[in-house]
Amino acid sequence: MEMQPQLGDSSPEDKLASRPLTPGGRWPDSQWRPAEEKAIDDWLPINARRNAKWWYSAFHNVTAMVGAGVLGLPYAMSELGWGPGIAVLLLSWIITLYTLWQMVEMHEMVPGKRFDRYHELGQHAFGERLGLWIVVPQQLVVEVGLNIVYMVTGGTSLKKFHDTVCGDDDHRCKGRDIKLTYFIMIFASCHLVLSQLPNFHSISGVSLAAAVMSLCYSTIAWIASAQKGKSPDVHYGLRATTTPGKVFGFFGALGDVAFAYAGHNVVLEIQATIPSTPDKPSKKPMWKGVVVAYVVVAVCYFPASLVGYWAFGDGVDENILVTLRKPKWLIALANVMVVVHLIGSYQVYAMPVFDMIETVLVRKFGFRPTLMLRLVARSVYVGFTMFVAITFPFFSALLSFFGGFAFAPTTYFLPCIMWLTICKPKTFSISWFTNWICIVLGVLLMVLSPIGGLRQIILRAKTYHFYQ
Repeated sequence: MEMQPQLGDSSPEDKLASRPLTPGGRWPDSQWRPAEEKAIDDWLPINARRNAKWWYSAFHNVTAMVGAGVLGLPYAMSELGWGPGIAVLLLSWIITLYTLWQMVEMHEMVPGKRFDRYHELGQHAFGERLGLWIVVPQQLVVEVGLNIVYMVTGGTSLKKFHDTVCGDDDHRCKGRDIKLTYFIMIFASCHLVLSQLPNFHSISGVSLAAAVMSLCYSTIAWIASAQKGKSPDVHYGLRATTTPGKVFGFFGALGDVAFAYAGHNVVLEIQATIPSTPDKPSKKPMWKGVVVAYVVVAVCYFPASLVGYWAFGDGVDENILVTLRKPKWLIALANVMVVVHLIGSYQVYAMPVFDMIETVLVRKFGFRPTLMLRLVARSVYVGFTMFVAITFPFFSALLSFFGGFAFAPTTYFLPCIMWLTICKPKTFSISWFTNWICIVLGVLLMVLSPIGGLRQIILRAKTYHFYQ
């Protein structure tokens, strides 16, 4: 049963403010106490508040799941074709919903204990040390990688908004060609402020706005495509003309679809914000929110993918909003919506990373949990993601290569392996077969999708110049 804070309770910072420190500003290891451990838990971002409702789960999951990658799904369809494209989209939706249900169920499988972080569930399934090494590197690749991609995409969307509003026929904008680097810096500047929000509860407003924006710009994408109608010279064959191009394009498209279903990396952290009692476990409101979120995901993904491909065929761009150049005001508005959504998505994926960083600094290195520690640590992280985004603005291709090794496991089959390890379903039962099918498909995705990403990196690196 959750303990509710009493009136007059001091904050975690107040409880720990009088701790004796070493000359270096750290705590001696010998002075840890259970009460102080509890105070640290209350200070860390994931455990700080447990009063969320089911709708918090809904919009947090929508914000985490429906990224700007939805705008690239019509392009993925052009690499896959009608039949395989629809099959991959539908199968991914079903498999990831199933594995997400497993994670929600496993959150409280041990009576009296909650696995508030992905790696804690991994440690329970695989052992303290092995579980940490299996889960944490993959989770960090996904979360840090997505934050970098969102930096690039946020800056790109800002630039598209600027270029759309300041068209060639606008004399006020002549000579104002601003480099992508500066737009990325503008996008990063807002995160220097928002990153100081302490926990998931405090970013709820940002996340809700992001979820609404994702639904809006996805709707704009497919409605504008339908309004434009089928292009006169539309062609629905595969985009590539050579056999190697078709094969590599197919693999790359698999990675694009996997990229669109990365919300599992933060689902346990989101569930940790929901209160739980023996009579009302957190999995009930959490699952209710997940179902609502997945309905929204379907409403965003399938119309945008199918209508966008129907309208433009293999001539669609990597971003459907680029293909839709008119009406200018609507495309400009959609790009602003993308920016707002990416602001929320960045924060949702950054929060578990902040939790890891602050846990290591406080528990391993003994730093006092203060606002200054949080300010410095989080600002350095935001600066790091901004620097990588500016240096490698083609990072989405890089992520489809490296991320293929992390997206597929953490989303498609690692939850299944944990389920088989922890729940031990009867051999050859429906549960056993279902999990092994997901594992096989997930492993194939993990092996094939990075191949397409590697080819994209090679092609783009040939003509790329740093900081241009």
